[in-house]
Amino acid sequence: MKLSTKPKLLIFDVNETLLDMSPLKQSINKALKNEWAFEIWFPSLLQYSLVETITENYRDFSEIAGASLKMIAHKLGVQLSEEEVKKVLSPITKLSAYPEVAKSLEILKKNGFKLVALSNGKPQVVDDQLKHAKIHHFFDKVLSIEEVKNYKPHISTYHCAYSSMNILPEDSMLIAAHGWDIAGAKRAGINAAFISRPGKSLYPLALPPEITGSSLAEITNSLIATSNS
Repeated sequence: MKLSTKPKLLIFDVNETLLDMSPLKQSINKALKNEWAFEIWFPSLLQYSLVETITENYRDFSEIAGASLKMIAHKLGVQLSEEEVKKVLSPITKLSAYPEVAKSLEILKKNGFKLVALSNGKPQVVDDQLKHAKIHHFFDKVLSIEEVKNYKPHISTYHCAYSSMNILPEDSMLIAAHGWDIAGAKRAGINAAFISRPGKSLYPLALPPEITGSSLAEITNSLIATSNS
């Protein structure tokens, strides 16, 4: 698909889209003594966040992260105390942005795009993450799904993001490195751009995004080209 008009609002996923989760991956793999532990844990975290949403319950993302880590630890034969769980997950607020992110956000801001961060994480965690990565100041608004108490990719989360900025869905675009997030955005009626970071792929049964690139810099170049055409 192609982008026909310049979007007014760009909605950014945070983890793995803007922020490199390698420190958390290393922490989890070391604690669970398995090089694939993070890759098992992260989908489990997403699965149980959706269990909460589908069953119309709400637990914050940090609680679900801890609970799912205990489950994966048990599967791998490792016992973790509550304090150990907190320690293992503590790198989440100390992640760095990918190398091209700050410059790309600066360019997008200067070219008149409204920028919003939208995360499944707790509001304080998301704020801490973006401040530590030194990119918080680029965003017009930082949102957590706690606003609606449904986890992405529930369509209400995207609606919350564009409506909070008084922007129409057709003038909005999600930028994410997750196929499930792109699928959610398209089914919510907004545009999407996929960052194909290493190991990430689109969901074949969903509508394709308007833009695909290997980095935020590539996505930015495509958006600028659209706005100048």
